[in-house]
Amino acid sequence: MSIDFEAVKTEPVDTPNLNRMTSRRWVREMSWRHLVLIIASIFAMFPVVWIVSASFNEIDNLTTARLIPRGTTLDNFTELFTNDLTPFGNWLWNSWKVALAAAALNVFIAALASYAFSRLRFKGRRVSLLTLLLVQVFPQFLAFAAILLLMQQIGEVFPAFGLDTHLGLILVYTGGAIGFNAFLIKGFMDTVPAALDESAAVDGATPFQVFWQIILPLARPVLAVIFIITFINLYAEYLLAAILLNSNENLTLAVGLRLFVQSEYEAKWGQLAAAALLGSFPIVLTFLVAQKQIISGLTQGAVKG
Repeated sequence: MSIDFEAVKTEPVDTPNLNRMTSRRWVREMSWRHLVLIIASIFAMFPVVWIVSASFNEIDNLTTARLIPRGTTLDNFTELFTNDLTPFGNWLWNSWKVALAAAALNVFIAALASYAFSRLRFKGRRVSLLTLLLVQVFPQFLAFAAILLLMQQIGEVFPAFGLDTHLGLILVYTGGAIGFNAFLIKGFMDTVPAALDESAAVDGATPFQVFWQIILPLARPVLAVIFIITFINLYAEYLLAAILLNSNENLTLAVGLRLFVQSEYEAKWGQLAAAALLGSFPIVLTFLVAQKQIISGLTQGAVKG
């Protein structure tokens, strides 16, 4: 028995596309979400656009300036590097240097403390961890007077770490958020399998070798995140830097920006906007560099199965 396939006619079945969304349904269910996203984006980007516009504006006044300036100029940027009263280049370098060194030391010391709380067993471990968290509850400005007196006394013995020195400011910044950072890193280290420590100990590794060669590379993602957060906070810190630094050349960027608006009638808003715009570049650059470390750390596995 033979079948004539040409005689068999198959009618195409019209199956509705269930994933297709009609325009009326999109307007009813999705349009308001896009509208909220657009409004939030405009609200977030408006101050940035205004600062960019003010930095290139010929009119040195924020109250009468327009979002789209009638005339543009680069005088606000050139004045930053030519005026001896406002050494912007020194301020930018000081902020980047102090924030980078303090953030690196902060993360390293917090990682050491986290390893001790996570892996080592000693008397008073839980009480010490709770004490570190309890200290972070109190606002930082409560210790400003004590920090000032302490730095004065340290400066009498070690002038390099006293008042109006970057090493002294780094020393104060280093102990600022170690407790909270140590608690965050400890939570990440607790997820690392303890079998790795035991295998390294069998091979003759010391506790510090286990920390440096095994635990620290695996904790690189959380270390990069904490480093970014700490760097950004220290880069924009104002109160402690304003108290501990006095000379014009040693000021950080956050403290130096106040010199542009010391007087109501002599405020240089254009230069202030230009300085704020250029001052954001180190933060963006540091974030991009550390972001690569986060991605590379997340793609590496601890145990191969």
